[in-house]
Amino acid sequence: MKRCITSFVLFLLTTVFSQNKIAVTIDDLPLQRISGYSKEQYESLTKKLLTNLSSQMVPIIGFVNEGKLFTNNKLDESKAALLKQWFDAGFELGNHTFSHKSANQISAEEFNGDILKGEQVIRKLVESSGKRLEYFRHPFLHTGLSLAKRDSINNFLSEHNYIIAPVTIDNSEWIYGAAYDKAIKEKNEQKMNEIGEDYLSYMKHKLEYWESQSVALFSMNISQTLLIHANALNAEYFDDLCKMMREKKYEFVTLEEALKDEAYESPDTFIKNNGISWLHRWAITQGKKKDFFGNEPEASKWVADYAGIDYE
Repeated sequence: MKRCITSFVLFLLTTVFSQNKIAVTIDDLPLQRISGYSKEQYESLTKKLLTNLSSQMVPIIGFVNEGKLFTNNKLDESKAALLKQWFDAGFELGNHTFSHKSANQISAEEFNGDILKGEQVIRKLVESSGKRLEYFRHPFLHTGLSLAKRDSINNFLSEHNYIIAPVTIDNSEWIYGAAYDKAIKEKNEQKMNEIGEDYLSYMKHKLEYWESQSVALFSMNISQTLLIHANALNAEYFDDLCKMMREKKYEFVTLEEALKDEAYESPDTFIKNNGISWLHRWAITQGKKKDFFGNEPEASKWVADYAGIDYE
């Protein structure tokens, strides 16, 4: 109880007297569920999403699955053009592998091959403007089930000049995204609104939870890294999400700036079959017990049930 009170006091102090920082990262470009859209639909949704993202004037990096650029095993130029729209809008691009396979379920050699296969389009696009392709995001946040395998992948990434993009604000936004897509398909505007409002409330509680975990672990709210996805939900609600974070005194920074926080140098020996926040990886590495982790907010059951998802 004493530790909880101390952590809460520290949390209040860091909230009042310091500027919180957060980097926004968006996975599964060009769109999370692009296979379900016609050409007209994915072009329209991308335009709406980029318009909303750009309106907030925040630095963003999008992580690409190049496998989504192919139709019948052939590069679809109309899908590749979506990435150029992201890049031309001023957003960074990163590698999220070609096929979004888990590092926990395939060999290190196959995973490393998927990394290289996943940079054929984006490397040319990024380097054509004199910039560098720098960041890599693990699918599912899975990094390998043994230290040897994880280190093998990490060494491969280092050899190819990639920096791993960690996540501290882990969440189940993807469940809300799936539910929102279903409501769109059913043309159920009331359900869309209900899902969107619940999403914003959930993300606020999730942000507060990770802030408190950061303070408990580091005695401060570190520079956070947020993960969300390229989907219809965020095409509609990204501005409201940013408003919520601004109300909580967050400054939006690049991923590069966020990773300058010394917390990201913390030891990490986590190798279990879970894709979890780096805050919890560091805590587990430090030997924190069950009571440290508290009650992490979960997606509303009615949203998960509506989406047909029974796991989180």
